[in-house]
Amino acid sequence: MSFRDLRNFTEMMRALGYPRLISMENFRTPNFTLVAEILIWLVKRYEPQMDIPTDVDTESDRIFFIKAVAQFMATKAHIKLNTKRLYQADGYSVKELLKITSILYNAMKTQQLTLDDPVEEDNHKFKFDLSSRISDLKAARHLASEVNSKGASLFDLLGKEVELREMRTAAIARPLEINEIEKALTAAIKEVLENVEKTKEMLGNLVSDMASLDAKIEKKRQELERNRKRLQTLQSVRPAFMDEYEKIEEDLQKQYTTYVEKFRNLSFLESQLDEYHRIEQERFEEAENTLRMMQQKLREDEKELMKGSLKDEDSDIDVPEDDGSDSDIEDSRPSKLRPTRNGFLAGTVSTEGSEIDVEEEDEEDEEEEEEESRDLEDDSLDGPRGGARSTKGAMNPPLLEESDNDF
Repeated sequence: MSFRDLRNFTEMMRALGYPRLISMENFRTPNFTLVAEILIWLVKRYEPQMDIPTDVDTESDRIFFIKAVAQFMATKAHIKLNTKRLYQADGYSVKELLKITSILYNAMKTQQLTLDDPVEEDNHKFKFDLSSRISDLKAARHLASEVNSKGASLFDLLGKEVELREMRTAAIARPLEINEIEKALTAAIKEVLENVEKTKEMLGNLVSDMASLDAKIEKKRQELERNRKRLQTLQSVRPAFMDEYEKIEEDLQKQYTTYVEKFRNLSFLESQLDEYHRIEQERFEEAENTLRMMQQKLREDEKELMKGSLKDEDSDIDVPEDDGSDSDIEDSRPSKLRPTRNGFLAGTVSTEGSEIDVEEEDEEDEEEEEEESRDLEDDSLDGPRGGARSTKGAMNPPLLEESDNDF
């Protein structure tokens, strides 16, 4: 389908006076109703008395309609239509419809030219009925073809006339012999009789063949009748296993309903179980998060306590010495272990001055930090108590007691 063909078709239909407006978009998709309406209108325009079935509801009716239109156009207008393209009822059918509309449009243009000619004023009164002359045109076309074939054969024969003339004159000049004529006639008669005998034999064989065919047809007809009766009996008789089949079918239906119900319940329970697992997982994660936050808070509290204990111990070390006895008592004290963030600090207090020798322990791996912090907490709690036991008769500084109360 081309845009030019579709445009020409719409313009021709508008010029011919088609009552409905045809758009170029009507043939983008198959539209059999419109194609059938156009074909009926064109046929009526070509032959008003033509009766064509207009029922196109079913597939068989459409096929019959297309065949009738194609046959009419082939016999009356000598237009060969492609029925497959017409049945498609899309852009390809426009090419087939254009064959009919072009003839009608050219005829209309010719009639308009004759009407516009001032010399032939009386021609508009004459109505040329093309449908009444179609048979004459067909006969004239046939005679023209025969004239051409006869003229060609006559030309060939006239070309052989020179040779045939000599042969004809020689045959005429030759004297006729009765014996030869009798022999020729006898041979011809004998050949004709042989042909007659062969024809009679063929007729006899034909009769026997017809009799055998009739016998075979009768036999097949009897077999057909017997098969029909047997089919009727089989259709009327109820099979023996039909009751059992119906019973089993009912049981199968019940089992299927039970299966569907159980499957639905199982699906519901699985969904509930998944929901329960999801809620439990959320609770577990929430508890884990709270536990982690508590651990973090405890670690921060431990760090604050450790910082407070370190400050208290530093204040204990800075206390001034009173007497020699007190210095002896302090010398007899065991060195305390002071907790730090990374380990313990071992310190010794000298009697001559307030110098303190501090040694730091090596840092351990990151995996043991939590265990060290816990041990450090326990040691920080037990350290002041051990110092109190070692100094039995001495006075404990009040700062140490405040640090114990802080823990």
